[in-house]
Amino acid sequence: MNATSKKPRVALFVTCLVDLFRPAVGFSAVKLLEDAGCDVDVPASQTCCGQPAYNSGDRADTRAIARQVINNFEGYDYVVAPSGSCAAMLKKHYPGLFADDPDWADRSTEFAGKVHELVSFLVDVRGQAKVAAKFKKKVTYHDSCSGLRELNIRSQPRVLLNSVDGLALTEMAEADVCCGFGGTFCVKYSDISNAIVAKKTKAITASKAQLLLAGDLGCLMNMAGKLHREGSKVEARHVAEVLSGMIDTPPIGGNEN
Repeated sequence: MNATSKKPRVALFVTCLVDLFRPAVGFSAVKLLEDAGCDVDVPASQTCCGQPAYNSGDRADTRAIARQVINNFEGYDYVVAPSGSCAAMLKKHYPGLFADDPDWADRSTEFAGKVHELVSFLVDVRGQAKVAAKFKKKVTYHDSCSGLRELNIRSQPRVLLNSVDGLALTEMAEADVCCGFGGTFCVKYSDISNAIVAKKTKAITASKAQLLLAGDLGCLMNMAGKLHREGSKVEARHVAEVLSGMIDTPPIGGNEN
């Protein structure tokens, strides 16, 4: 970047799960964004993206949440989230919420155009093809449904992972198949969710990887929990933790080996 160039102002949308269960992912995201030449801010008044209410059919509360998010984030050049599902909610569903609202239709559409998932932002917007991290383990990557199907995120994490010194990426079978989390789906249909994640952990184990990675914490917690209950030694981490080199915290799910 030219010394006279203005750094893009990026607001990090932390997400509820990262804030409550895995703050290390947020710190990793900040490091990656700063390393990519961004001026990063984390608006303190941010809350949920509204996805649980949206998926439950509660449009009134979803719109109230969306207005609060837009008010807090629309002044930045970009809005970045370390989650495909939350980024998809902000980017793909907010405009539809206000399609018939003349006061918010244009604002929601303009806001949505600034939103990106973290790794996609690094690769597709900032043009990044490598990171400086070192990590000497065999890993496998799960393509979370929202990131893959709504935001077309598949090659981007693999581009950066393949640049990590010492890392060996091995693809599991059906990496693009759902893990069974699905937000409130795993609560409403727990038996079905458990059957789905059991197939996923079988594929993870068969890959012979030491570490499971993904870009959505909900999916990771679901898979890590199942691996832990099965007595597996496979660890789980958010991809941002490995890409940033910030791996001092224990892995997700308690499988510290």
